[in-house]
Amino acid sequence: MNSANSAAVVVGVDGSEPSLRAVRLAAAEAVRRRRPLRVVHGFIWPLLRVPDSPAPGAPPGGGLRHQATELVSAAVAEAEATAPGLTVSGEIIDGEASAVLVGESPTAALIVLGDRGLGGFAALVLGSVAVQVAAYADCPVLVARGEQRPDEPVVVGIDGSPASRLAAEFAAETAEARGVALRAVRAYRHPGSSGPGDMQPLVYDETRLHDEQERELADSLDGLAQRHPGLRVTGQAVHGRPGAVLAEESRTAQLVVVGGQGRGEVSGLLLGSVSQSVLHHARCPVAVVRGPR
Repeated sequence: MNSANSAAVVVGVDGSEPSLRAVRLAAAEAVRRRRPLRVVHGFIWPLLRVPDSPAPGAPPGGGLRHQATELVSAAVAEAEATAPGLTVSGEIIDGEASAVLVGESPTAALIVLGDRGLGGFAALVLGSVAVQVAAYADCPVLVARGEQRPDEPVVVGIDGSPASRLAAEFAAETAEARGVALRAVRAYRHPGSSGPGDMQPLVYDETRLHDEQERELADSLDGLAQRHPGLRVTGQAVHGRPGAVLAEESRTAQLVVVGGQGRGEVSGLLLGSVSQSVLHHARCPVAVVRGPR
């Protein structure tokens, strides 16, 4: 396959340190996927009608657009240093960052971005751009955050929903490309009551409940090992809230993969509560894989 003619890995940059971490992660991912890398900067100032050229009498090389050109050039250089020989291009696109990256998503293989950019509030664990792109993009979104642990497994959250099946396939391909194991986790909670209006706790067999969850997890993974014969796949059902369970798993993972919206979540949400929770609390990079709209 000629990588120059294939869908690119796209990385959004704004000159911040988180965006440069995203560039390095995106470059490595582009090499693994044998894709070119496209560095994109959303240039918002024309929308705000702010002059982007140097003021009269100002030294040459000034102005907001020149600054944007410099930060894109720096990001391209960072990518080329990270992955020598990788095909890298850069572009400034007029528009707000989230909208620009979502606009790139229909023709992208993957979008990569930092967890918080220059416009993020220091108190926020995750920037609004990352949340919006993960919610609306038409391709998987990889958010660079937490620690890099190249020897640890890829972890994927499984709940039997169509989104989690897509996430499992993406996670398997990623783990295979990285040469590590895949760990599938199904989080479950105990039944809360015996029915509407009845607040008495259900009587259940803990061992039986756990075994049922393990069987459902195995059913969800059926065929995955056959499609990826060289991949070591392990699975475990874990009691707890899915977001909290996956955040804990992220402490010993190199990547956590989640579906954009899981089983039991409100259908009107573009990004489910579990994926939002993992994006905010994971200790490693997170990939969000959304199903068809």
